[in-house]
Amino acid sequence: MCGRYALHLRPSEVRERLAEHDMNMPADEAPDDDDPSLRHTYNFAPGNTGLIYRAVHSQPDSTQDSEPSPKRAKTTHSSPKKSTGTKEATKYKLQGAKWGLIPFWTKRAPDYSSQLRTINCRDDSLSTSGGMWNTMKQRKRCVVVAEGFYEWYKNPSNPKDKTPHYTKRKDGQLMCFAGLYDVVRYEGTEQDIWTYTVITTDSNKQLKFLHDRMPVILEPGSEEMAEWLDPERVGWDKELQGMLKPFEGGLECYAVDKGVGKVGNNSALFVVPVDSKANPNNIANFFGGGKAKKEEVKAEKEVKAEKEVKEEPDEKRETVVDAEGTEDNAPLPKPSDTSTEDIKSAVKHEPSDETSEITIKSEPTASPTTSKRETRSSLKRSASPIDRKSSSPQKKAKPTPAAGGRKMRSAVSNDTVAKTPTKEGNARITAFFGK
Repeated sequence: MCGRYALHLRPSEVRERLAEHDMNMPADEAPDDDDPSLRHTYNFAPGNTGLIYRAVHSQPDSTQDSEPSPKRAKTTHSSPKKSTGTKEATKYKLQGAKWGLIPFWTKRAPDYSSQLRTINCRDDSLSTSGGMWNTMKQRKRCVVVAEGFYEWYKNPSNPKDKTPHYTKRKDGQLMCFAGLYDVVRYEGTEQDIWTYTVITTDSNKQLKFLHDRMPVILEPGSEEMAEWLDPERVGWDKELQGMLKPFEGGLECYAVDKGVGKVGNNSALFVVPVDSKANPNNIANFFGGGKAKKEEVKAEKEVKAEKEVKEEPDEKRETVVDAEGTEDNAPLPKPSDTSTEDIKSAVKHEPSDETSEITIKSEPTASPTTSKRETRSSLKRSASPIDRKSSSPQKKAKPTPAAGGRKMRSAVSNDTVAKTPTKEGNARITAFFGK
C-alpha cells in the first residue's frame, strides 16, 4: 500500500463523519458536494482528486502557503508542544487535492508516469535531513481521508494470480492516513494545484501476508494527530518520526470482487466480502440457509442497487495489471498516450537523491545564490540480487555520495529490491517534475 483505496462519500458526508464525537475532527471549510473535480468512488486510484484534512495556516491559500521561510524551516522541536492556546485557535479544512505529490518548485506539469512515483512516501525516507520531502515534512503535514484501502494478494505458486483484499477499521470509523501535501502554480498560470502523498511504513502482523508495506494510520482526534497537524510546529524531530509506525488498532481484512482491479470500475460490492451473504455474486448463497449477520444485512442494503459493476464514463485510463512498485501490488492506471513500459519503469525507479539523474531547481534557502543552484545525481537502478540468467550473484552498485561526502537516502525507498527484474536505463529528474 498504498495504490488504491475507497472514498465514495461526498465532502458534506465526510465533514459530518469527522465532526462526530468519537472522531473529534471538525472542519471549518470543505469543498462543495457538486465540485466536478472531486472523485467519489469505491475504487479511488492515483491521479484522482480526493480529500485531505489539514490545518489552515495564517498565510493565504496560495503557493506562499507552501513555502516556509528558511529560518522557520530549520526550526525543530525536541519535545511535544505544551501550549494549548495555539491548538484552540487552530482551524482545519477539508481540501480537495490530487493523489500524486507535485513539489511547489515545479515549473511545468510533469508527465503522468512521473507522478506515479510520488503517490507514496516511505517513512524511513523522512528520518534524515534533506531529500525531496524535506520542505513538505517541515509543516505541510496532512491526513488523507479514506474509508479503507485495497491490497492484492499474490498466489505464491502463481504470481499472476492476484486476489484483491479490502482493509478497514473494525470500529467503522474513517481511516486517517498520515500524508504530506504541497501546492504548485506553474509558470504562466494563475491556478493553484494541490497534491498529496500517502506515507507508508512496515505492515503490522495482521497484514504481513498481503504485503510488507501499509499506510501509516493515525488515530482520529488523538493528541498525536493534533501534533501531526499543528501549523505552529515547524520542523521535524524524533517524536514526529515516531508517529510513523504500523497500526496497532483493530482492522478487518477480507477478499473482495476482482472487478476493483480495473481502473474506472465502481461498485459498493468492492467493499463487501466475496463470501458474504450480502454479496449477490456469492454462489454459496444459492445453497443452505442461515441468517446473515447484522453487518451483512446493512451491507446488503447498500449493495441492493449495485448488483452490477458500473464503469465511470469520465475515467478513460486503461489498467496495467502487471506493473508493481515496492509499496503495493495494485494494478495501475495508464492514459492512452502513455506506454505500458513507461508505467512499469516509473514504479520501479522511485525518485531519490541517490538513484535519479534529475535536474531540479533546489528549494529556497537563506542564500540567494544557493536558491538558483541546480543539483544533479546519477541514476543507478537497484540491481536484482541474483541474475536470473546466471547462478552467481551480482555486485550491488555503491551509491554516489553527495557533496561533502554525505550519503543521501532515497526519498521513497530504502533499497528494497523490486520483485521483478527491470530494464537497464537512465531517467532524468526533470522528467519527474516536468520542464
